Amino acid sequence: MTRIQSVDQHELTKFINEHIAEFHDARLNALKKVKLEEILKKKNPYLFKAKNIQTCEELIRVLLDAFLSSQEETIFGEFLEKLAIFVCGKTRSGYKSGIPGVDLEIEEGNTRYIIAIKSGPKWSNKSSLSAMKEDFKKAKKTLRTQKSGINVVAINGCCYGRDTKPDKGDYFKYCGQEFWAFISGDEDFYLEIIEPLGHKAKQKNEAFQNEYAKLINRMTIDFSLKYCKSNGEIDWETIVRLNSQKKVKKSAVSKKKKV
Repeated sequence: MTRIQSVDQHELTKFINEHIAEFHDARLNALKKVKLEEILKKKNPYLFKAKNIQTCEELIRVLLDAFLSSQEETIFGEFLEKLAIFVCGKTRSGYKSGIPGVDLEIEEGNTRYIIAIKSGPKWSNKSSLSAMKEDFKKAKKTLRTQKSGINVVAINGCCYGRDTKPDKGDYFKYCGQEFWAFISGDEDFYLEIIEPLGHKAKQKNEAFQNEYAKLINRMTIDFSLKYCKSNGEIDWETIVRLNSQKKVKKSAVSKKKKV
């Protein structure tokens, strides 16, 4: 593929600095908003009991880290999508798509590339993969209706990882180096974006760790009051009830009282 235009390193660094701050702020806000009952309801209590977790702080840390990890994947994925669209806009005149299920479009002659951007290669299950294929199918139909004879190429672009068989038949899957090379025209571009990501990371992470420590302390106190027995043991039955007990309809409760 012929490189059309390179990305100015100063512009790239500026864009990453501005938008990585959004990631750090969103990450911190997610931490400030999280509630004890929220993470207890969303994570598997049987797993943590099987791991023989016995102290409140240890359980809180494991629950909170698992919760925050999934939050961060989503938030950072949004940042990577913005970065890919920015880069492609500079190099191949790519632009953010308005087509459902498509994030990025590139027009080159009679060829239109429609790209669905994901963080990594293992993002899909059978249902979500089928949904993406259906979105591609509809997009191709719409574009070919608008312009007869247009060649529409569908791509699943993943910002990291590898896929040794990119040709999936009705679409291509480009991961990691291959994806960044496709949108930038530079085989080494995937290496160029790593260094700017570290700018101000130490400062931002210190603020995050301060809030994290305070939250661990608050949640540990709250947990010990609500979910520990009088002898100090974790009350796993109460936790499992909170997590998994079916809700009783109010009408059923009212009928019971009348009997």
